[in-house]
Amino acid sequence: MISLTRLSGTTFLLNADLIERVDCTPDTVVTLVDGTKYIVAESLDEVRDAVIAYRSAIVARAALPDASTVAPVRARQGRLTAVPPRGVTP
Repeated sequence: MISLTRLSGTTFLLNADLIERVDCTPDTVVTLVDGTKYIVAESLDEVRDAVIAYRSAIVARAALPDASTVAPVRARQGRLTAVPPRGVTP
């Protein structure tokens, strides 16, 4: 989610995956895929940069999985395997 500011000054979080388009008319208008529109204080470039940063963070986290959730790699019969072959008990 990205943080945006309404013209009234209140901030809110918006699911960046639901953004269809962002227009500058001269206010910045964020239109969602369901047709909902938000007028925000941020410029078009700031909204774009926030979406890019949000998506970059997701990709970065996906590329570096938590070590505790990754199965250890074990050497078996001269080859590497993450899962023991059938019939072989660890």
